[in-house]
Amino acid sequence: MGFLNRFSFSRDMGIDLGTANTLVYVSGKGIVLQEPSVVAIDQNEKVPLAVGEEAKKMLGRTPGNVLALRPLRDGVIADFDTAEIMLKHFISRVHEGRTLVSPRIVIGIPSGVTGVERRAVEDAAREAGAREVHLIDEPVAAAIGAGLPVAEPTGNMIIDVGGGTTEVAVLSLQGTVLSESVRVAGDELSEAITQYLKKVHNLVIGERTAEEIKIVVGSAYPQSNDDDNIMDVRGLHLLSGLPRTVSIKAPEMREAMAEPLAVIIEAVKRTLERTPPELAADIVDRGIMLAGGGALLKGIDTLISHETGIVVHIAADPLSCVVLGTGRVLENFKQLDRVFSR
Repeated sequence: MGFLNRFSFSRDMGIDLGTANTLVYVSGKGIVLQEPSVVAIDQNEKVPLAVGEEAKKMLGRTPGNVLALRPLRDGVIADFDTAEIMLKHFISRVHEGRTLVSPRIVIGIPSGVTGVERRAVEDAAREAGAREVHLIDEPVAAAIGAGLPVAEPTGNMIIDVGGGTTEVAVLSLQGTVLSESVRVAGDELSEAITQYLKKVHNLVIGERTAEEIKIVVGSAYPQSNDDDNIMDVRGLHLLSGLPRTVSIKAPEMREAMAEPLAVIIEAVKRTLERTPPELAADIVDRGIMLAGGGALLKGIDTLISHETGIVVHIAADPLSCVVLGTGRVLENFKQLDRVFSR
């Protein structure tokens, strides 16, 4: 009987269903899966060929009958059937193919989603085999995962810069006092790089190359090694139609990303302006917590600090904050049940 209890305890899952990556937390085990949110489908047979890392390698490199898709856009499900395939695959992988498992699942979602988008996530999880689905706003999950004392009557501010959305929230007493969700985040930063190279260098590059540029030479604030930070980028030259290599510098890429970064900064400022004075005083004392993959962009903490005058801390493991938060909620279900978004 002890074994059965242990088994049922270990199968409940927390999922960060992200635009760029999906992470899965299993009770009693921790994070067991971290894969790109990509599915490759054979269009003739209508069957999935690969999911996750394998499918991401195919982005922009598939033959005509194979389509590599990202089922989530701007933090919400854009392609329901593909999202369901992806969730089923990940749940099955985590449970090593056992089919009789129907877990309780806690999923992090952007705070600005509509009722229809919320139901799409619930339905996809149920179709993928969940017996119970609970949704939690991503900033709340990220704050819990980053170790902020969300249950205390003090103001905590978190900025979660994901792939499709940036979530800015002020939290206190297990609840969201105010929040703002803008659909500008990591994807838009990559897209800004793509557009800049097309406009300035007449160079066409793919999604993966833009992502790599952002990681290698991208920055949100001037860095000490800016002049030395140069990268050779290969792409298709628009005028000749032939492959071409161009050298780009860090300041250029900062200029390219200035517009989407300004949208994120404005969302932070708007949220601070609306914050009640007592909580604002707490935030000035404690600082702002930065989570999500976008927190890894060089200098983004300095930029936010420079623009707001408040110290900014980057979470210890920014990519995992949301999924760690869903996991903590799973393991303290009774104490933290007020955090679920209704």
